[in-house]
Amino acid sequence: MAAEGSDMSSNGDVDSELETLVAAESASREIPEIPESVAEIPEPFAEVPEHVAVIPQPMAEVPEPVAEVPEPVAEVPEPVPETSEENGGSATTAAYAVPLEEGDEDEDGELPVDFERLWRVAHDNPQEFSSWTELLQYCEQEGHMTASRRALGAFLARYPLCYGYWKKFADLERRAGNTNRAQEVCVRGLKAIPLSLDLWIHYITLLQDTLNMNLPESTQRIRSAFESAVAAAGTEFHSDRLWEMYTEWEREQGDLRAVTAVYERVLRIPTQLYSGHFERFKAFLLAHPPRDVLSPEEFKRLRLEFQQSQGEGTTPAEGEEERPPGEDSPGDTAAGHQYTEEQVQKMQELLLASRQKVYQQTEMEVGKRWNFEEAIKRPYFHVKPLDRAQLKAWHSYLDWEISEVALEGQDNAAEGQEGASVSRGSHKRVLVLFERCLIACALYEEFWTKYVQYLEKHSVEEARNVYRRACEIHLSHKHSVHLQWATFEERHGNILEARRVLENLERAMPGLAMVRLRRAGLERRTGRLDQAEALLREAVQQSKDSPSLHAFYSIKLARLLLKLCKNAAKAKSVLLEAIELSPDNGKLHLNLLELEVAGDTRGNGAGVQQCVSRALAAPLSPRTKLLFSQRGLQFAEDFGATVQGVLTVYDEHQKLLKEIGSRKRSAENGDNDDPEKVSKLEDSSAMSAPSMATPPVAPPVPMTAPPPPMMGGDMSGSHSAYGYGGWYQQQQYGGYGYQNPWNYNQYYPPS
Repeated sequence: MAAEGSDMSSNGDVDSELETLVAAESASREIPEIPESVAEIPEPFAEVPEHVAVIPQPMAEVPEPVAEVPEPVAEVPEPVPETSEENGGSATTAAYAVPLEEGDEDEDGELPVDFERLWRVAHDNPQEFSSWTELLQYCEQEGHMTASRRALGAFLARYPLCYGYWKKFADLERRAGNTNRAQEVCVRGLKAIPLSLDLWIHYITLLQDTLNMNLPESTQRIRSAFESAVAAAGTEFHSDRLWEMYTEWEREQGDLRAVTAVYERVLRIPTQLYSGHFERFKAFLLAHPPRDVLSPEEFKRLRLEFQQSQGEGTTPAEGEEERPPGEDSPGDTAAGHQYTEEQVQKMQELLLASRQKVYQQTEMEVGKRWNFEEAIKRPYFHVKPLDRAQLKAWHSYLDWEISEVALEGQDNAAEGQEGASVSRGSHKRVLVLFERCLIACALYEEFWTKYVQYLEKHSVEEARNVYRRACEIHLSHKHSVHLQWATFEERHGNILEARRVLENLERAMPGLAMVRLRRAGLERRTGRLDQAEALLREAVQQSKDSPSLHAFYSIKLARLLLKLCKNAAKAKSVLLEAIELSPDNGKLHLNLLELEVAGDTRGNGAGVQQCVSRALAAPLSPRTKLLFSQRGLQFAEDFGATVQGVLTVYDEHQKLLKEIGSRKRSAENGDNDDPEKVSKLEDSSAMSAPSMATPPVAPPVPMTAPPPPMMGGDMSGSHSAYGYGGWYQQQQYGGYGYQNPWNYNQYYPPS
């Protein structure tokens, strides 16, 4: 990074003002509108709505669930994506849009009168949320189907976390009699917000109301939807409504063992209404004989436990063969009537005692999270900023949940266990919490960065998907997170993807200097110096209308040519052309001077003095001219061939000092008519006064060591990886590194 951060000016001063200018310009730029094209669908943290939920690992040793979760026979319909490259559309964003079908445009005839105007306003200001809501309200008032579809599709492609509008879209299609499209809208919405409990419940209710329940596949399809829902959102702290709805539906199907299986699962998950689930579970177990609600294997274990509690043997009777698990002995009847009511009651008590242990563990886990949950006041998405307390609450909650994963792993390691099952469950809770956070905090890049940093340790591909969601949907107008993504891809060796990210960002935010420098740096690090040079040359040509930006790129290009391409002639040519365009830019003169100084000193004296003379003749401030004169005198003293040449340069320097001194005295005598002149003179007084003063007779004072040549070394200081932020902080360029003027009066008499 030293080479990347190096500049030809002292201490990074060449870049500061230019970078400030660029930063201010970038702040007002936005990525163009995202079209309604459809391409790849990003992978959410939980697959929606494919296969069955993964049952969370128990927090205490409990019996196996009583019934196996049935495999779904039908999956939620998966819409076929369409692709489009219009306007450089984002594949990820477009994946959430519901494409219009053939004939949709003519369904309701011509569009309403004000639709095109409001549509244009929304797309011209895509980050203006109110312009979108005004468009949607107008379409809803007009009741125009095609206009509503277009508006909702475009809005949800840009703001896919607004679950309420997904529900409105689905209801719109359902009222129009398009049941399949209503389901498709829900599926798209659930891919965008897999943690939306309201949208899951809305989708399942839609299936229950529209499917033909006389068909066996309809039941399996609803069960599959429930399983997908609890797999995606079942561990959410507020998922109680979904679990309760699932248990009630299984109870309506008459499968008591399936009801028990659902209760067993939710009993192990820390949710807000955990105690209500346990109370209903207890009532359910007490209302039915154990044989009816338990699987054969579980019932056999319960029976053995009951026999042990009664002091009965557990080995097969003499002459009786041991039977496979789940197969009843000849003495057992199908209904289990061999047990008295009192025996059944005792078995129920044993059954409840084992579940009580799980409940207590869950209660402890809920207690750990309760204060964090209470601090969260806005769990849904909104464009309005969150207050500092809310942001801090999310950070604290995430840090605590992440720390729990580490602690559980340490405990398992200390106990000599694998620890995989428990840690995997904790890891999923962390993912769920991050996804919850990124619903409420989707517009805050700090949380996306935090998520990537956590995920990168577990899966590079998952971390990449998070970057894709952040950059292509929610933070498309934030260049910093795009640059982080490019750095991530380059660090993991995916150079093509890093290049694509930077190219797309520059197309979306043209003229941003930081992006062009990052592109050139990427090509340089991959050994493509010709491409790096071409990018900087193109930037130089395109910035001629902005002299300050042109000078900035010229210095960068000259440095590349000198230090890496080893072509001083080309570097000098670039700087001379830039000086012709901006003769008043002191940094260009200084970098050209340092280029000359860094050359062969035996034959380069004329070039150095020519560079100094050019600077002294340019419209530069007196202070800047004094610095160049001092530098020229320093070079003559160090490398001059004759003492006459040194004295000639010294005399010129003394004339400049007297000229500056006379201007200063004139200003002190009341010539305040020219504020700019006064300002410049005051600016130069700190430099000129010490040089003009003749020191008293004393032993010679050692000269202050001059700074090293800027073109020959890294003068930018240390920067963090791609930490260009430091370049944008100063409003003015600092000094050139010659803060202590050379006092040659100690060696040569005054003129």
